Amino acid sequence: MPGLLINIDVPDLAAAERFYTSALGLTAARRFDEDIVELTGCEAPLYLIVKRAGTAIGPGGGDFRRYNRHWTPVHPDFSVDDLGSAVARALAAGAVQEGETLDLPYGRQAMFADPFGNGFCLIEFNAQGYGALLT
Repeated sequence: MPGLLINIDVPDLAAAERFYTSALGLTAARRFDEDIVELTGCEAPLYLIVKRAGTAIGPGGGDFRRYNRHWTPVHPDFSVDDLGSAVARALAAGAVQEGETLDLPYGRQAMFADPFGNGFCLIEFNAQGYGALLT
């Protein structure tokens, strides 16, 4: 079975580390050179990687990194036990909530952008979890 690592491009490593440790309670575990920090506290480690704004994305180019709010089809969802506290912590750390907190068949969810434009969600699952969506 393959392992999972989550890499998040950021323009400012110190600011990103402060955000993710404050907003989500993650812990800086290891540092690689001066441009990567490994964060633990989730099922999969997160790696904050410095990538300067304006640098090409991928070897073929075609797009460039920007850190205003941007869309990507892949984003992390973090499951939490107390959504209200987690939302307050994320907002205090500098996240921007996008829309209202949602009541969904599987629990409650809030959507955010981190200070670097990366989207993420916080989800408090109910007892059924995603099983509530099974048909």
